[in-house]
Amino acid sequence: MFTGLVEAVGTIVAVSRRWDVTVFRVGSPFAGELKRGESVAVSGVCTTVTECDGASFAVELTGETMNVSRFSFVTMGERVNLERALPADGRLDGHFVAGHVDGTALVMSLRRGRRAAELWLNLPQGLMRYVVRKGSLCVDGVSLTVAAVEGNACSVAVIPETLARTTLGTLAAGKRVNVETDLIARYVEKLMGLEAPCGASKTPSELTAERLAQMGW
Repeated sequence: MFTGLVEAVGTIVAVSRRWDVTVFRVGSPFAGELKRGESVAVSGVCTTVTECDGASFAVELTGETMNVSRFSFVTMGERVNLERALPADGRLDGHFVAGHVDGTALVMSLRRGRRAAELWLNLPQGLMRYVVRKGSLCVDGVSLTVAAVEGNACSVAVIPETLARTTLGTLAAGKRVNVETDLIARYVEKLMGLEAPCGASKTPSELTAERLAQMGW
């Protein structure tokens, strides 16, 4: 489990194929502290360290991860947000983040104020079901609070500290970011039988009404 509080920014130093997986080697300031088998969130994607040395570590991504994340477009030299897994005796901060990316969002704008910035994202309709105002949203591994929701778009406020310490400060319209929505909301939906059939576009409220009608309410 992760918290969405980025520890450091790393750099993709090599990309290669190994049979049916894609191998990324990541330069990291804490690479020397890692051990093989440890979990590290790389721009929000939970990965397992397969090799490490004093300057970098390697991870392998399967086709599923490549398909749902923006790693299909990641190239050498690109900067990524890094967070090590939360230790069992650690102090919980941020939000609950599993590192299981749901998909990607399109950056609509990054509107900078005198210090902070407002980031607007366009998400697929299937993911907007789980995005609510004041709820949590993990963007490229950064835990953020949703400020506004308009149709298939939402905004999050980014403080100066986050702009400076993560890759969010380099975002621009047209770029894609990894997003992870609220895990608890998905479990509640599943348990209540409110999951939309594949390809359906009904809203949660419509599905709730149908479910209550089926129950005779």
